[in-house]
Amino acid sequence: MSKFKIEHGASKVNLVLLKTNIEDTISQDIDLLASWSNNERRFVINELLRFALAQEEDFQKHKASSVVNPARPASIAKPSTLTAKPTSDAVPKSDSLVSTRA
Repeated sequence: MSKFKIEHGASKVNLVLLKTNIEDTISQDIDLLASWSNNERRFVINELLRFALAQEEDFQKHKASSVVNPARPASIAKPSTLTAKPTSDAVPKSDSLVSTRA
């Protein structure tokens, strides 16, 4: 018999709006994976990105060295502190956008 585990504070994660265009086939696969796993689309996207970042060894080395090296410029903000700003290059709604629909 398995135990139910819930991550404490998971709902307290800071979310940042990331507007981007993705290929239609990828969007369809994300929707299918969300439906298959009974999870929200944004959860699936976060898990996929987390997995991809963890698999990239060169990036992980860079990340570790940037944490150890305090000589990094203070102007570089962590992704969780970035905010989306409107731009004049508006993307038509017909393009495939990552959304937070359930």
